[in-house]
This record gives sequence, structure tokens and C-alpha cells, in this order.
Amino acid sequence: MQKVLIIQSGFLMQNKYQEKFGYPVPRTAGKVKPQMASWIQDFIRHSPFCVLATSNSDGNCDASPKGGMPGFVKILNDRQLFIPDVAGNKLFHGYGNIESNPKVGLVFFIPGHNQTVRVNGGVRVIDGAELQNVKLEVHDPDEKAQVLQGLLVDVEESYSHCPRALKFSKLWDVGEISKNIAKPPLPPKEPGI
Repeated sequence: MQKVLIIQSGFLMQNKYQEKFGYPVPRTAGKVKPQMASWIQDFIRHSPFCVLATSNSDGNCDASPKGGMPGFVKILNDRQLFIPDVAGNKLFHGYGNIESNPKVGLVFFIPGHNQTVRVNGGVRVIDGAELQNVKLEVHDPDEKAQVLQGLLVDVEESYSHCPRALKFSKLWDVGEISKNIAKPPLPPKEPGI
């Protein structure tokens, strides 16, 4: 198979795993773009859920779920996203990581849809005092739900991700979901866990 080098953040990327297991086909390698294509933007507008991954300067990682009504993450243009931060557990692991390493990775999901979208880029925290016209866009808000601050993401990479993991896991399988609702696979979570 022909070698295809992926351009990542302006650099040619090749690694030992590609040497060992093979190189992506040109179509796959070419889908990683420094801006969000229209389809990527539409997917994010329909997504009610994403996972925000960060790491600090020492490499300690965090992955934090973010959710709201579809479109709660705002497309500002083809190279910028805004993610409102709704009050949560107040651990702020991701925000602490961003202080020393202002980079994020995002994976967006749409329930029942087997595609995902990935976005990577630089990020900065936008203080709540700077936010104007940012509304709380969540289902069933509780008394603590409010927008505290936000993240402005400067897109460096965006692409769709193949559906294999979601198919392999049957994540959206209605039968599995119904079974887990009817008979939860775990006992209720104990306080402090």
C-alpha cells in the first residue's frame, strides 16, 4: 500500500504504528482539515453531547462530558467554536489543565447516529463577565444550572470519525438501552464515588 502522510497542525505526521500496521488510504488521510466543513458544522449544530479532553503540561489527562440541547456548542465560523460551561461538580480538572496547556480534543455525538465528529485545537477561557447573550440551553435544568464561563476553541483539526466503535459497542441499540433501563447493570452509585 502507498504511504500516506497525514498533515497534522502543519506538520507531516508519521509514526511507528503506521509503519507496523499500515497507512491510511488517501481519502481518509485527506479528511483531516484545519477548518470545519459544512457537514461538520451541521453535525455539531445537531449534537447534544460531546466529550472534552485536556491534559496539563505534565501530561495528566482529563475527559469531561458536556451536554445540552442540540446546538448548545456554538459555531462562530469555520474555525471557531464556543462551549458554554454550565455549573457542575466544581472540580474544574479540564480548566486547570487548560491553564498550563491550552489545547483540547473534542468528540461530538448524536444519539442514534453512528458517525462522530472530532475537533482539536487551541482554547482559551472566556470569563462569565465577558459573556453576552449566552443562554442556558439544557433539558431539565436544576437549581444549580447556570452558565459560569465558556471556552473559545480555535480549530486546528476537524474530521468525521468512522462508525465502527459505535457499531461494535451497539451503543445506540434500543434493545440494549431498554434492557439497561429496566434492569440496571449496576447498583445505585454510593455517595462520594
